[in-house]
Amino acid sequence: MSDETGPGVFAGPQPEPLRFFGTTWVRHDGGYAARRAGVAIGALAAAVAACLVLRFAYEGLQIAAVGGLVNLLLVVMFTVCSAIAFRRTWEGFRERADPETQARLRSLMAIGFVGSLVAYFFRSLGEAPGEKLLRTEYEEARKQYERRSARRTGNPAKSKSNAAKKRKR
Repeated sequence: MSDETGPGVFAGPQPEPLRFFGTTWVRHDGGYAARRAGVAIGALAAAVAACLVLRFAYEGLQIAAVGGLVNLLLVVMFTVCSAIAFRRTWEGFRERADPETQARLRSLMAIGFVGSLVAYFFRSLGEAPGEKLLRTEYEEARKQYERRSARRTGNPAKSKSNAAKKRKR
């Protein structure tokens, strides 16, 4: 039984595309290394730019003289939200997130976007962000497909043992 249905296309389950990588994560081809470097550089540059924007906002509050408590609350809020966003993003690379929980934390993740960008940067240094999760799911799906397709191939009535039994009659 041939495993391929066309050039580079396999029968059975197909890999899920990753953001920025498509399906190049499967064989690490098609500019995979360059894409990973681009994601790392882009995430780091976006995180640095975001921190500069947050610094300008903080300086604006200092110029407005809103008070030390408001400044402290702002810093604590962005720090905590960024830490939570980092952790949630990092965990999302290992296991699928619950859509309901993800919807509840959407605003918190938006406030802590710097943490998500930093998580993307660190993860892209070792692999495409989310690659390990998708690879595990894809390999399991391939194994299940192989087991299902190997169980029954062809018509059992036409097997060699059935043909031998009919000749003895």
